[in-house]
Amino acid sequence: MPPARARPLSPHLQIYRWQIGSTLSILHRITGLLLAAGLLALIFWFASLAGDEAGYHAAVRLFASPLGLLILVGWTFAFFYHLLNGLRHLFWDIGRGFGRTERRVSGWLAAAGACALTLGVWSLLWHFERL
Repeated sequence: MPPARARPLSPHLQIYRWQIGSTLSILHRITGLLLAAGLLALIFWFASLAGDEAGYHAAVRLFASPLGLLILVGWTFAFFYHLLNGLRHLFWDIGRGFGRTERRVSGWLAAAGACALTLGVWSLLWHFERL
C-alpha cells in the first residue's frame, strides 16, 4: 500500500482573515432563525386575540414590557436586515454586484438600511402612541 500523501487542510479561524462578508452571512442566518422564532410570538398574539379579554391583556402586558419591546425591536431589525440582504442576493442571482467594492458597499448599506428602517418604524410608532 502506498504511503498516504499529505492532504491540504481547509482554512480555519486561525488562518482565515475575518471579513465583512463573513459577518453579514452569519447575521443573515441568525436573523432568519429569529424571524422563524418570532412566528411563535405572532401565533401567541393571534391566540390571545382569539381568546378572552384577560388573555389579550396578558399578551399586551408582555409585549409592552421592556423585555417585550426589546424583542419586538430586535424582530423588526431582523426583518429589515433579512429583507435587504435578501435583495443583495437577488442581485447576485442575476449576476450583478460581485465586485469587491460592490459587495462591501451593498453589505454596509444592508446593515445601515436595516438600522435606519428599524429606527424609523419605531420612531413612527412612538410618535403615534403619543398622539
